[in-house]
Amino acid sequence: MPNPLRPALVLLVALSAITGLAYPLAMTGLAGAIFPAQAAGSPIERDGRIVGSGLIGQSFTGAGYFHGRPSATTAPDPADAAKTVPAPYNAANSMGSNLGPTSAALAERVRGDLDALKAENPGRPVPVDLVTTSGSGLDPDLSPEAALFQVPRVARARNLPEDALRALVEAHIRGRTLGVLGEPRVNVLALNLALDDLARR
Repeated sequence: MPNPLRPALVLLVALSAITGLAYPLAMTGLAGAIFPAQAAGSPIERDGRIVGSGLIGQSFTGAGYFHGRPSATTAPDPADAAKTVPAPYNAANSMGSNLGPTSAALAERVRGDLDALKAENPGRPVPVDLVTTSGSGLDPDLSPEAALFQVPRVARARNLPEDALRALVEAHIRGRTLGVLGEPRVNVLALNLALDDLARR
């Protein structure tokens, strides 16, 4: 009488080897061959040194830089491991805030951000992505409108003409992927690196 466990064990080992080892290795190798930069994490280099990724935002807070979207990511509180503290763009803890439309804390935070942005650029409507967080908390991009909204502040802080900064933003606008996917966007890190280059001229 044949052992009924043998075919099951052979099938388990074969499928584990195919789907758990061969297929992932083949896809990783294929991705590295076809899209080497994306497979490596879309690194952005400056002077031969990796300064960030085109896929993960960074926190820019100085007046002389374009700021990205607010980030709701957190990290463990060094003083109390049971609590968390804000840690913008913490890639180890990608998350949204989970605060709903009836949240008083969310309303207060958005109101504070709105007031600060209206004071920074009076009379202009504030683009929504400057006061809302993304689902991941790691969004590296802004809408062109949000980047252009910040031009007067950056121009004042850097003592640069606004027209030059508008042209810089417009040169960094990327269109929809394949012409149909997503929305036009500006990568904040790439824009700020170009801004530093412009300021050095």
